[in-house]
Amino acid sequence: MKQCVHGMIYLAVLVAFAACDAPPVPLDDIVIEKTFVPEQCVRAVKVGDYVRYHYNGMFPDGKKFDSSYDRSSTYNVYVGKKQLIEGMDRALVGMCVNERRLVKIPPQLAYGKEGYGDVIPSDAILHFDVLLLDVWNPDDVVQMKTYYTPENCSRKVEVSDYVRYHYNGTLLDGTLFDSSHTRMRTYDTYVGIGWLIAGMDQGLLGMCVGEKRIITMPPSLGYGSNGDVISLASLVFDVVLLDLHNPKDGVSIINQDIPQPCHRKSVAGDFIRYHYNGSLLDGTFFDSSYSRNRTYDTYVGKGYVIGGMDEGLIGVCIGEKRRIIIPPHLGYGEEGTGTKIPGSAVLVFDIHIIDFHNPSDTVVITTNYKPEVCETLAKKGDFVKYHYNASLMDGSFIDSTYNYGKTYNIVLGANQVVPGMEEGLKEMCVGERRHLVIPPHLGYGERGVDGEVPASAVLIFDIEMIEMEAGLPDGYMFIWNEDVSADLFTEMDADKDLQVLASEFSDYILRQVNEGKGRLAPGFDAYRIIENMFSNQDRNGDGKITEDEFKLKADETTHDEL
Repeated sequence: MKQCVHGMIYLAVLVAFAACDAPPVPLDDIVIEKTFVPEQCVRAVKVGDYVRYHYNGMFPDGKKFDSSYDRSSTYNVYVGKKQLIEGMDRALVGMCVNERRLVKIPPQLAYGKEGYGDVIPSDAILHFDVLLLDVWNPDDVVQMKTYYTPENCSRKVEVSDYVRYHYNGTLLDGTLFDSSHTRMRTYDTYVGIGWLIAGMDQGLLGMCVGEKRIITMPPSLGYGSNGDVISLASLVFDVVLLDLHNPKDGVSIINQDIPQPCHRKSVAGDFIRYHYNGSLLDGTFFDSSYSRNRTYDTYVGKGYVIGGMDEGLIGVCIGEKRRIIIPPHLGYGEEGTGTKIPGSAVLVFDIHIIDFHNPSDTVVITTNYKPEVCETLAKKGDFVKYHYNASLMDGSFIDSTYNYGKTYNIVLGANQVVPGMEEGLKEMCVGERRHLVIPPHLGYGERGVDGEVPASAVLIFDIEMIEMEAGLPDGYMFIWNEDVSADLFTEMDADKDLQVLASEFSDYILRQVNEGKGRLAPGFDAYRIIENMFSNQDRNGDGKITEDEFKLKADETTHDEL
């Protein structure tokens, strides 16, 4: 038994149901049944458009006579230019991309009485199951639709700029043909100088970093008739712009916080300590000194860092915060650094200047207060007691004697403090207050103090002289306040056995000091001084001093005692 065919008569003709053995009902015009309509119809076919579509061609009884699917190739043709049978020319008008239609064409609008060889008989009604994949017109231009715009857009792509972007490339029906995301690498190129297909060259112009836009182009501005999948195809690129620069770009500096006053600005040759956050132009983080809890320390203007940073760190104040934007030719160039910084990437550094100094710097001494009577001044050998508050240049606290409730006590010139403090304490009087700025080479140097003072740190001390005891002449650890006894050895020899033991020597010296006849160098351990004095007199090291061994300083040139 033949298949029963149900036919729809176009233009308000009543539907007729024929017996299964009856011939197909004749058609007066094409019949269109929309079997699938996409939610969005961005564009509908018009006369003169070029279309790409798939189809299955069948007779009313369901027998297939042709199919583009079997050839694995779309049917590509202009609409309304008599390149198709008239019925198909009319049926395609108004279709949207991805729309599917079942089109029934009467013979007078198909192959008529002549048919088509052995494939289509005379007066055949043809059914076409059509899926529209693409439509464009020779007059089409690039279409751009931005669907995300960043809040800040300080710069837009211009001709000759170099850009880095990600994209998904699809056909108009959504078929993916390429993606930079799958390669996990941006597409990097110059814009507007012919390195790209014309449509992309146009579509990227005016974009901001971070912007996302859809760029749709006809094949005349895409790949034309070249290629396989994308031959004579409209192309759709979903693009996100990640980076943008021009080979003529220099370093850009955005000052974010400049402390006032700014007493000094960095110059070439300075050694600088700073914190930074490093990111790409799209905000992708790649490095931070904060994460290591340590500043980045370097000379500036000497090529120790990338060229853009060398330039960006000149002219900064201590405590300043600034943003430095560095083009790749002043950064890490076309190669990048591997996984963290891609090739040809613009770098953004947000920096905070902690301190800087120059190897030629000396101690900067500022007197904040000096008493009216300030005659006795600290000198080498004096025993001084002072209070201090210590900090770094950025104000970070280091230490304070006030926290311990006692002064810090040293002998000037005895290398008991850093050289910069020695310098700062000289010629102070009791009650005087000073502000000291000590460069690291006169402080704790390149190593610093673990857990307290960073390496190569400039130190700030606010000091107050509390007490001062005059030291002894240079080279002496003990002096007589009056004439020396002519019978000194005998006086020391308490048991009169013609030799002086260590205990006799120590008791005698301490007694002279207590009675005000002699004086030990202040600030040192008295017993250690006396022990050294005895050792110097005990020339043969037998633990006792004989009269032959005993000499005063006036009698020798190698000992500093007596």
